[in-house]
Order: sequence, then C-alpha cells, then structure tokens
Amino acid sequence: MALQLETIRATADRVAASHHMDVVDLEFTGGSKHRALRIFLEKDAAGRAELAAKAATEEGAADLPKGVPVEVLSGVTHEDCAEFARDFGTVLDVEDLIPGAEYTLEVSSPGLERKLFKPADYERFTGSLVKIQTFSAVDNNRHFTGRLVSFIHNEATLDLSAVKQKGKAKKTLTTQTATIAFSNIEKANLVAEI
Repeated sequence: MALQLETIRATADRVAASHHMDVVDLEFTGGSKHRALRIFLEKDAAGRAELAAKAATEEGAADLPKGVPVEVLSGVTHEDCAEFARDFGTVLDVEDLIPGAEYTLEVSSPGLERKLFKPADYERFTGSLVKIQTFSAVDNNRHFTGRLVSFIHNEATLDLSAVKQKGKAKKTLTTQTATIAFSNIEKANLVAEI
C-alpha cells in the first residue's frame, strides 16, 4: 500500500481550485502513528491580483502587515485553510488516498520565507531577497544570499552586495553578482525583509 503523492497532489490541486487557491507545496513526513501530510496554499492569480489592488488603496493597505511586499503575501486566511482542510480531508478519507488509519493533515500558507520551486516562482519574486543552495559550487561557493536581480533563460542572477555575507562566503566573495543555472539549484527560499 504505497502512498501515491502525485494522486494526492492532483486531488489537492482540484480541491484548492474550487476554493480559488493554488497548492504551493505538499509534503508527507513521519512514520507509523506520527505521519503528517502538509499542504501549503496561496490565493490563485486572481486572488493575488485582488490583494494587490486592495494594497494600492489607503484603506486596504492598513489591513496588511507593515513592511512586507504585497507580492510575497499568499493572501490565505485561517478560514481559507480550515475550509480547505475540511473538504480535502473528506476527499482523502472517502477515496482512501492515505492508507492506514492515522495521519495529521496540516494546512497553512507558505510563509514569508517560502520555498521557490518552479521557474515561475523565480520570475514572480524577482527583486526579492533569496537564499540559494546549489548542487555544485559556483565561484567556489554553494550557499548564496542576495537580491534576485533577474531570472532569464533558466538562470538566476543574484546581487550579493545587497546583503552582508557571512562565514566562508564572506572570505570567498570575489564578485558582486552570481549567476546560477536553475538545474544547479538544490533549494531556494525567500528571506523575510521586515
């Protein structure tokens, strides 16, 4: 009875779409009685556009967190997560997508330091502070923190001077920018700027 994450993800996408949301990430962790299925959601493109329009008004901007760029916000509320969890949990149980009786379903927004997965994520968050770890070294370094200047032809260009570098990176920093191929990125996430 193997867990079929692709089937679960397709089901999560279908339920999220009915709530005008997108699934950002899905992970299944733990074993035996401590299993957890985590789903990270954000508003769909129309919902994010509505949030941006709301932020443009003086009244709407007062409702949003101070100092956080609106494009970083997922727009998902506790109520959105609860409604999705109720509907998705029912589908999981009815279709028996998770074999075995016990698991915990956790639903949340991706957070301010969200992971970046797809090329579209890098394009969307151009101008944001990011932390990237590579599979193989680029300029004798595998860990970079900087401002994502551009993402063109599947290459991310970081402005390393935007952040004070630490540790080994501080010693080996010879250039002010780094260009990293998308295929060489092991993991990446935004860095909160508050």
